[in-house]
Amino acid sequence: MDGVAPDAAQQTDVLVIGGGPAGSTIAALLARRGYHVTLLEKDRHPRFHIGESLLPANLPLLEQLGVAEQVRAIGMQKWGAEFVSPCGGRQQDFRFAEAWDKSMPYAYHVRRSQFDEILIRNAAQAGAHVVEGCRVRSVQFQGGTPQGGTPQGGARVEAQHQDGRTAHWQARYLVDASGRDTFLGNQLALKQRNPRHNSAAIFGHFSGALRNPGERAGHITIYWFDHGWLWFIPLHDGASSVGAVVWPYYLKSRSVPVREFFLATIAQCPPLAQRLANATLITEVEATGNYSYSSTQSHGEGYLLLGDAYAFIDPVFSSGVLLAMHSAFAGADAVDACLRTPARARAALREFDRSLRCGPREYSWFIYRVTTPTMRELLLAPRNLLRMKEAMLSVLAGDIYGRTPIWPSVRAFKLTYHVFSLLHARRSAQAARRRSINIRPV
Repeated sequence: MDGVAPDAAQQTDVLVIGGGPAGSTIAALLARRGYHVTLLEKDRHPRFHIGESLLPANLPLLEQLGVAEQVRAIGMQKWGAEFVSPCGGRQQDFRFAEAWDKSMPYAYHVRRSQFDEILIRNAAQAGAHVVEGCRVRSVQFQGGTPQGGTPQGGARVEAQHQDGRTAHWQARYLVDASGRDTFLGNQLALKQRNPRHNSAAIFGHFSGALRNPGERAGHITIYWFDHGWLWFIPLHDGASSVGAVVWPYYLKSRSVPVREFFLATIAQCPPLAQRLANATLITEVEATGNYSYSSTQSHGEGYLLLGDAYAFIDPVFSSGVLLAMHSAFAGADAVDACLRTPARARAALREFDRSLRCGPREYSWFIYRVTTPTMRELLLAPRNLLRMKEAMLSVLAGDIYGRTPIWPSVRAFKLTYHVFSLLHARRSAQAARRRSINIRPV
């Protein structure tokens, strides 16, 4: 910034809003391809973020970024997941090694403060200009639109540093990786509430929680309870992340301080409460609403949206970081085509859009049904008929983008779900009515 007049716009090829997994990944990839990339992050790393559980399909992406060993050093190995019934009497253990593709048997749990810092420092090492403590305030798209889909005038970005200074950038292309801030989604009125899902979350970290023995020590545990579901995620340093994803009416019913409300919520799930009986809450309890949304489009003239800046549904399958990073890899190809070979821009953006929508679409089918009695029964008593269990484990592992031939078996699982729902039509109808009430905004 030294030597630049206050109103002078700094030139950059690509400006990335947000330094989370999506923004840091695409910044590194594009910088390595020779572009001048500027990444603006409103906070300073390390900073707290929820979403600590990765999927096996994240690991190849970390290898390509060159950060696999750094993540290994901070990660708790996650060999699988377990689901526990509402009363706690039944549970089912899933191992990633039993998925269709046996080459991805584990993932990691990570403190996001450490993980995200690794990624943003990697972007800087790759050549991106990383500016932390700098919040984007406005974006203006300028000029006409050539055949390739990139505005001739690019975008002018105004941002504010934490010390109050204002800065401007002129970018040929803009990437919104602002996460749940959904910067462009709000500015361009692209963001809309998901009418098929609605939830809120409340969470904190504990020390001294009871862990599973052996390899199961790293399992993520999902507990169903009357108002939604809860997670238990063990971390490498001995802490455990615990949270509840609940229907809006339940969070709205809070009449006590959030810490007291959180502990009372945990008490409603005896199996989880038992694991935390001798544990200590070591962080402030946080709550967030408006948990499910999507955008009407993934890209426009001179910009595209990545990860949570495009859509977020529900974290039950730990897919958030994978969807963010995969969208960044797909986005890097699209931006490269738009800037380097404009004649390919439209085709590249269509492929980006297809890839971006794939993850939310595939996971949403399961997310919309994960609290139903039929889905609970299928997950608590899985069978590998027609390789359905292997296919489901592949979905849980994040293996939804490659060539693993899981989809006929996934369709068979969905058909089984519908058949079981019809066999218990009254119960299914009651569950559907209850869910329609639960997802209403309050």
